[in-house]
Amino acid sequence: MHDSFLASKAYRILESGPIVLVSTRSTDGHANLMTMGFHMMIQHDPPLVGAVIGPWDYSHRALTETGECVLAVPTVDLAETVVDIGNCSGKTIEKFSYFGLTPVPAKTVEAPLVRECWANLECCIADDTWSRRYNLFVLEVKRIWINNERHEKRLIHHQGDGRFSVDGETLDMGAKMVKWKYLMD
Repeated sequence: MHDSFLASKAYRILESGPIVLVSTRSTDGHANLMTMGFHMMIQHDPPLVGAVIGPWDYSHRALTETGECVLAVPTVDLAETVVDIGNCSGKTIEKFSYFGLTPVPAKTVEAPLVRECWANLECCIADDTWSRRYNLFVLEVKRIWINNERHEKRLIHHQGDGRFSVDGETLDMGAKMVKWKYLMD
């Protein structure tokens, strides 16, 4: 028998991560980081990501002013830092220096990459029509950087309310993806 669960807790079931750090740079040159768990892939070509960033987030202003950001993908060794970044505001703290993270210039956007993260996705706003109603930005990924020199590659997955899961064993079903073969490397 299934037990009932509050509908308001749907994110605990569906939003499984991975957690990302959103890097922005405002028009006055201030770089900031925020922790984000509410995001989703929308489509492959062009590569679109939906990201919930509301006006309560300090990064919201920089994103709406510049139309660009970096989605930096941290690994499990950065879990405590990621949570701490989410528990403070860039309005009162310079997060890169405070948390000992290294901003690295990106190629297609002004927002910095995060050197300590396994992956960095340079993004531009493709559609902001849903942002006013749902705080949902549609971002187009313009360039991806992967740090294959990192030994730790397990990602952190948001389960809501301070709970996270960590990548484990990979199940490769690529050979069965006959309908979507064109998407395989």
